Amino acid sequence: MARSIDLNADIAESWGAYDIGNDAAMMDIVSSANIACGFHGGDASTMYRVVMRAKERGVSIGAHPGFNDLWGFGRRKIRMNAAELEHMVAYQIGALQAMAAYGGLGVTHVKAHGALSNMAAQDEAYAMAIGRAIKVVDPAMIYVALPGSELHRAAGRLGLKVAREGYCDRRYADDGTLAPRSIAGAVLTDAGEACEQTLRMVLQGNVVSVNGKTIKVEVDTLCVHGDEMTGVAVAAAVKKALEVAGVRIVPLPQMIA
Repeated sequence: MARSIDLNADIAESWGAYDIGNDAAMMDIVSSANIACGFHGGDASTMYRVVMRAKERGVSIGAHPGFNDLWGFGRRKIRMNAAELEHMVAYQIGALQAMAAYGGLGVTHVKAHGALSNMAAQDEAYAMAIGRAIKVVDPAMIYVALPGSELHRAAGRLGLKVAREGYCDRRYADDGTLAPRSIAGAVLTDAGEACEQTLRMVLQGNVVSVNGKTIKVEVDTLCVHGDEMTGVAVAAAVKKALEVAGVRIVPLPQMIA
């Protein structure tokens, strides 16, 4: 199985006076960062800080667009017209591109957040809308997608580069989608359990669902959630476990090149 992998974090989700996660510590661990663009979290100052940290640490940066849902942190389902969704995603990518210019960096990838990602994983119209936004704004960007999902298929239909993503800190349902957060234990906060699941994905090419089903999965990038209180500890443990196992951690563009 894979001997190189990208380790990413959903990050920069603080907003105004509200601090969410430890961005500085997380950026010392990961090789790629998915930066919130102001809709579900994040603001201009937070984006700027993370961009400049990424420049210092050699971390690749991607847009992390979500629904316009600050109150619900982008985790509430919203039904909307596919064209409006496309423009909403393009708008958020553009916001990060503007802030990235301060660090002389390019936006390398796009990964949808929360409910938008979960819905698009199963809804072709949503997945294609996200993909069209990527293709119009910068077709060289990588579409980060759950393997086998509509997101994954949309990248193929549109001729976009795709990165298959696995989750270090989330349990899986029997169909290979993420288990709903409403289910007890859906979020892995124990570093040991997260490491076990991660190594299984990378070295064996499978993951065990919440019901004990073994699901085949191939991944190019691994995600840790920066908003979780245990996020930094889990990310650090996962990185160490991968390195001990002989897996090299590289930024996403290098992984997909």
